[in-house]
Amino acid sequence: MHTAALQTLLYGATPREEQTEFRVWAPTAKRVDVQLESGALFHMYPEQEGNFQASAPVRAGERYFYVLDGGRPLPDPVSRLLPEGVHGPTQVVDPAGFRWSDAGWRGLDMPDYVIYELHVGTFTPEGTFDAAIGKLDYLKALGITVVEVMPVAATPGCRNWGYDGVAPYAVQACYGGPDGLKRFVDAAHQRGMAVILDVVYNHLGPEGNYFRLFGPYFNAKHTTPWGDALNFDGPGCGPVRRFFINNALYWIHEYHMDGLRLDAIQNIQDDSQRHIIDEINAEVQQVAHELGRNVCVIAETDENKAHITRAKSAGGWDLCGQWSDDFHHSVHTLLTGENEGYYGDFGVKEHLVRALNEGFVYQGQPFKFWKNQPRGTRPEGVPMPAHVICIQNHDQVGNRATGERLNHLVPRGACKLAAALLLLAPHTPLLFMGEEFAASSPFQFFTDFGDPDLQKAVSKGRREEFKDFSTFTGGEFPDPQDPATFDRSKLRWEEVTQQATKDGNPTAANDVLEWYKALLDLRHRIVMRSERTCKAELRDGSIVVQVPANEPKLRVIAKFPDAANSAQPDDLGAWSTALSSAEDGYSVTVLVNQAAT
Repeated sequence: MHTAALQTLLYGATPREEQTEFRVWAPTAKRVDVQLESGALFHMYPEQEGNFQASAPVRAGERYFYVLDGGRPLPDPVSRLLPEGVHGPTQVVDPAGFRWSDAGWRGLDMPDYVIYELHVGTFTPEGTFDAAIGKLDYLKALGITVVEVMPVAATPGCRNWGYDGVAPYAVQACYGGPDGLKRFVDAAHQRGMAVILDVVYNHLGPEGNYFRLFGPYFNAKHTTPWGDALNFDGPGCGPVRRFFINNALYWIHEYHMDGLRLDAIQNIQDDSQRHIIDEINAEVQQVAHELGRNVCVIAETDENKAHITRAKSAGGWDLCGQWSDDFHHSVHTLLTGENEGYYGDFGVKEHLVRALNEGFVYQGQPFKFWKNQPRGTRPEGVPMPAHVICIQNHDQVGNRATGERLNHLVPRGACKLAAALLLLAPHTPLLFMGEEFAASSPFQFFTDFGDPDLQKAVSKGRREEFKDFSTFTGGEFPDPQDPATFDRSKLRWEEVTQQATKDGNPTAANDVLEWYKALLDLRHRIVMRSERTCKAELRDGSIVVQVPANEPKLRVIAKFPDAANSAQPDDLGAWSTALSSAEDGYSVTVLVNQAAT
């Protein structure tokens, strides 16, 4: 699908002057009607390949259902907006109705990415796109170049991480709907910041999922943690593949997104000759080329597979980046001492050194958490910026029993050390909202299901999941369905300017914020203007990192409590201290090579 075709979607409702054109794929239906809220019915006419089409005197703002073979009214699978929730009618949206002001915006290259991940509902007290716009200047001043928005596809209720989406084209109404998202993206572009969107192509949520009634969207040959896999390689898979490919293109074209983060691609089952992820990326890049913009596709995966980000010429899929979890796991285990689950395969400083030098720690070695099966491949041909690393993200915080952040688990000095290694590495750093000011609020798992059986199941299941984990020490377990769980997860922005407290003791959150700002300033001035390589090594128990690897301009000396006095550079006369911190037994010294800079 090329640019001209992207002016409208192939399916859904497309306003055209006084008429709206409706098209839906329903290959098992014999009759399909458009039913307006007024009760008026418009018969749809069958086309080829299981499509039905109709034109009706309907304008933007009106609401409708589809009725298949006289059954119950159903929302459109390609809804742009579901104003009454995932069970309610679809609202016709005119994609040309929004006035963009970013005609000169061309996006950013992956080496320029400093990513800030946020959840719209908990990022601000209001939990809307418009409220989030009010924080963009703050993020710009911090040194952020890219905002990553957690999924906004419509989910049941208003309290959800977004991974239970059941309407992949619909923007969550309570966040501000389509125009709210467009205003946010447009405002970011005005400030020279990119926006990427988290999208979910590995499953659809359980409540409000009517896709089976329309066609063979699922394939029982494969299973996922959420049930049957989406049908990317079984009978009738062609239109299903096109549905999700078009969804990726839709966000780039209609919402001016600068990129996509593809959720958990290891759970996308596809035995086709060409994997759906490879095809999505190729078509996204074709449209980006036609639009004259830089668009980055980033995959989340725990498999450490180099072909995902390796160039096409070397047999890869050529995605811009992938989440490289080994850095997080290496830092987290060293600082916390936790060793359960996948953390059991980490815990020594050599792991962190390898993550800094090569991106992947596991490159084919047996992985205990995978029952000693080999994990990973050699990262040859993968540039360092293609490794997206973090010390916190929504998964690593929110999938803990009570949603503790790193600053809830280790002292401030340890957090500062971790931040220095993250933000001065040649990889692409990702911050999780509030991390930069040591937010006191947790980020917990919350849902807003309306189905009573599902409400009970998710609350019971979450408690059962963590009952044997030592990291959950008891007390009141956060019920995902309780609105208080959602409210506790909202950032407390007063902590940016006021000294926060924990257990009645000062935590000086604003001091952490100044540390992050100073690190990001060094990143912009030195790391992002240098060759993106590094040389990390152990010296007397400290980790010493120089960037770039040859003729270094910057050096980080990260000293742990068990380390001896850290070795200084041999040519100390050429170096000056740019930043330093020493507290809680941890110390960080950042040196700049005056001769090289």
